[in-house]
Amino acid sequence: MQVTQTSSQGLKQEYKVVLPAGELAAKLAAQLSEIQAKSQIKGFRPGKAPIGHLKKLYGKSIMSDVLQEAVNDPGGQEEVERALTAEGDFSYVVTFETLPKFDIGAFDDISLERPVAEVAEDDIEKALQSLADRAQEFEARPEGTRAEKGDRLTIDFTGKLDGEPFEGGAGGDVDLVLGAGTFIPGFEEQLEGAAAGDQPVVKVRFPEDYAAKQLAGKDAEFDVTVKAVAAPKTLGLDEELAKKYGFESLEAMKTAVRGNLEADFDKASREKMKRALLDALDRRYSFELPESLVAQEFANIWGQHEQESQRAGQPVAEDGKTEEETKAEFRKIAERRVRLGLVLAEIGKSADVKVDEKDLTDALVERARMFPGQEKAVWDYYRNNEQALAQLRAPIYEERVVDHLSKLIKIADKTVSRAELFKEDEE
Repeated sequence: MQVTQTSSQGLKQEYKVVLPAGELAAKLAAQLSEIQAKSQIKGFRPGKAPIGHLKKLYGKSIMSDVLQEAVNDPGGQEEVERALTAEGDFSYVVTFETLPKFDIGAFDDISLERPVAEVAEDDIEKALQSLADRAQEFEARPEGTRAEKGDRLTIDFTGKLDGEPFEGGAGGDVDLVLGAGTFIPGFEEQLEGAAAGDQPVVKVRFPEDYAAKQLAGKDAEFDVTVKAVAAPKTLGLDEELAKKYGFESLEAMKTAVRGNLEADFDKASREKMKRALLDALDRRYSFELPESLVAQEFANIWGQHEQESQRAGQPVAEDGKTEEETKAEFRKIAERRVRLGLVLAEIGKSADVKVDEKDLTDALVERARMFPGQEKAVWDYYRNNEQALAQLRAPIYEERVVDHLSKLIKIADKTVSRAELFKEDEE
């Protein structure tokens, strides 16, 4: 085999590989000899069929396997035909990208602020009230009673645009709590004062930013049938509520709620710190990126964007931008992800960061729980699919690298409000 580099442009490398006819003939002769020893062909004694005859029968098939081992995409058809008979050299071109080389350096010059917030008693009270609202029970109001804010109505409805029903605008036996704000603005208010058996016509206008663009900003009418009216039962933040959720006492429930809130606060704090760290790393490193990796990452995120836009009935172009401008922004995101992926991988490699089997098992168990009734199938799928398991391992590995970097950089805690801690980054 003769290998010659024919091109080198940045990370892209190209080589020409030549398999001389002599080598091909030798491989063919060796395999034909093996076949001869085992052959039982009509008209010849076992193991005595002439090599020439066997070559006519199996020569091209054998050489096809030899060439397949060498390359998946061989050269031109004429060259292949010569190679299949071992009468000429066989050559092909190999093109690939190398990973960029860069110095990761030290990290003691990186200083970040980590926002932290204390769990207040008011936060606990709000969380308890939310749990109480979820456990809210209702009892039927006497026949003829008019609905008030806070009551639960059971309704059937059919929505119409210009007098014609529209897709997705109908529902049956739907429970609606007046004042909850779960329906289109103005819908619930028009049902206050309704009683079971009433059939009001509710007139509303869909918001201009409504997710379904075909309905956004349009006037609609809903033919509603009120089937039942129920009043909320009184449910306080007391021992009864705690027992509904399986706690021995309200104090034990408060302790559990505080623990969950603190875990949520810690997670939000870490995510903010991690984002700031990734931003710092993105600014620090600049090197040529493998185009194949960028193209693959762009295809993934753009495909997801297209699906989400289609579900929402929106164009793929973001507000005020053309599709090409939107694609350019998504490509920058793809480049950032590839760059940070390579940086984190190199940092993890240099620090010998590992993913514990327990961490991977915990993640797999959590993933399986997302598919009730199919846990075993999900478990087997990941355990028998190395690529899928690698996708599960990747985010865990990233977190371990962030843990490692957190010990090398300067982090100062900054006390913020709960609202500021959970405020989404504008970007």
